[in-house]
Amino acid sequence: MESAREAALNIISDVLKPRGFQSFDPNKELNIDVDDERDRRLALEIAYGVIERKNTLDYILEQYLSRAIDEVDIVVINILRMGLYQIIYLDRIPPSAAVNESVNLAKKYSNAGAARMVNAVLRNFLRNGRFYKLPPKDDRVKYLSIVYSHPEWVVKRWLDEFGYEFTIDLLEADNKRLPIAIRANTLKMEPKFLINKLKNEGIEAERGNYLDEAIIIKKFNRLENLQSYKEGLFYIQDEASMLVSHVLNPREGEFIVDVCSAPGGKTTHIAELMKNKGHIIARDVHKHKLKIVNENAERLGIKIIETQLYDATTVDENLIEKADRVLVDAPCSGLGTIRHRPDIRWNKHISDIHKISALQKIILRNASQYVKKGGILVYSTCTIEKEENIDVINDFLEKNSDFRLIDFNDLLPSNLMLRDSGTGYITLYPSLNQTDGFFIAKMSRLG
Repeated sequence: MESAREAALNIISDVLKPRGFQSFDPNKELNIDVDDERDRRLALEIAYGVIERKNTLDYILEQYLSRAIDEVDIVVINILRMGLYQIIYLDRIPPSAAVNESVNLAKKYSNAGAARMVNAVLRNFLRNGRFYKLPPKDDRVKYLSIVYSHPEWVVKRWLDEFGYEFTIDLLEADNKRLPIAIRANTLKMEPKFLINKLKNEGIEAERGNYLDEAIIIKKFNRLENLQSYKEGLFYIQDEASMLVSHVLNPREGEFIVDVCSAPGGKTTHIAELMKNKGHIIARDVHKHKLKIVNENAERLGIKIIETQLYDATTVDENLIEKADRVLVDAPCSGLGTIRHRPDIRWNKHISDIHKISALQKIILRNASQYVKKGGILVYSTCTIEKEENIDVINDFLEKNSDFRLIDFNDLLPSNLMLRDSGTGYITLYPSLNQTDGFFIAKMSRLG
């Protein structure tokens, strides 16, 4: 059995590996081996926070270390990051406890010399009144990168695209912990009754911000352990993601193709909107991900989904002009989901955006061939990057004159604020909409 801080250290060391950042999945990390629920929460809070604030913490550490960070053992650096994070950001933890626990970790996971260094660095920081210098404000990219703990390339792109004030809004939103959203399974229970059931299970729940089936969960332990989850009464999903299926606007009895379906959030939502009547082909290139789609469909009581192992970069001649509606929820950088996936800011690079955009264009081109004349094609991503969004759509439309963007304002919630939108496409922002960052475009095929 690990202590809370040992568990946090192991997560951080796994995610912030020197040879490349690994994925941090809060849902996966829920099963860490600690004594009780309070320790589990502390472990996740420290791990999440250190990964999120890595840039800021490292900038401070550089001012208190006698050598460069990359010259110090990574385990010791992670322990120092944890200690600093607790001192700066977790007011409820006494600084002395943060120091002592960090020293104990260094003794256990490194050596006596490392423990002395950890003690000296953290106590020196406290003696100096937690003082540290920030980059000059006139160096906007560097300053914002350190203050809000984002890579400089992301900050620069957003400054160029959105301007100074909105970029700050985005950076701040990425560092805020917002309540989780779930989607009521309307095949089994009305949302208002599910809210009452959740409250009876000890969960603080209220109606969502935009959609009838959306429910906001403010305080929770492990939702997957709830009886209501096991009974298939809800699916954990952000409201922006839910909105995609509403824009697709599927009808009962239709034939739908979802070319990048895993883990099945939008696929199962589409089935619910179709009242479990029709036929949905749900594809993915990874077999283990399709298994998750099947498991979710079974738990939710959905019968109309047929999963298929298929690479979306290859055209399926058997589906040409067969589908009433096609969804391309394209692989993307995920930069719209930083607020609950803090590792994404570190494990993506500008070169990834270019590669992903090229892949998206191929997938969209191929999937468009499955749409019947008069049918619907929806493209979505969980990123706010123009290169992955409207640029992909414009490129597609230039090369495919039989498709056009169509208005879907009548399908949008009346209280949804929009900053960047046009006929047939919208972008949602964490700072503006209190959702993940998302792009949705809707096209019809002429015929």
